[in-house]
Amino acid sequence: MKFEKPHLPYSTEALAPVISRSTIEYHYGKHESAYIDNLNHLIDETVYERMSLEDIIRSSEGALFNNASQAWNHIFYFFQLSDKGRRHPSGKLAEQILLQFNSFDELMSRIEDAGMKIFGSGWVWLSADADGTLFITQSSNAHNPLKDGLTPILTIDVWEHAYYLDYQNRRSEYLSKIWDIIDWEIIESRYE
Repeated sequence: MKFEKPHLPYSTEALAPVISRSTIEYHYGKHESAYIDNLNHLIDETVYERMSLEDIIRSSEGALFNNASQAWNHIFYFFQLSDKGRRHPSGKLAEQILLQFNSFDELMSRIEDAGMKIFGSGWVWLSADADGTLFITQSSNAHNPLKDGLTPILTIDVWEHAYYLDYQNRRSEYLSKIWDIIDWEIIESRYE
């Protein structure tokens, strides 16, 4: 099976000013395309050719893992964003956030702090275990919580190409503004 880059559910201008058209065209357009192309090349005529992307991530290492995970991570990241989505959690997820973090603001603060503490390139994740307990984790490069047996529900890309065109070296500004375009209806669907 060949993997294809899915079309975004919004226009390239939709997330501005938080994420500009230029960043989407460069980040999702060029970077994601390269990961998908490399992944398809690496799985060609191997046992991985018949696996789901998640199974490739769980079972591979090296270049194959890096390209599979980065392809998945970017789709996961871009498809949680929306110019019209709900900006606060509700339901079971909101209850769990309140139980573990005392407030939504505290959760956001801890995620932003985790993003600032990543040296170099990586991701900040909000994931859940089988019991619904939430975990904020950091990962460098292409690492994904699927490798750790967790279910990712939200991620923030802190590789420089995710924000540099719009924020230069102001990662903290990017981390504080990203909440304006995260659609919590999507995050909740990943949790429940």
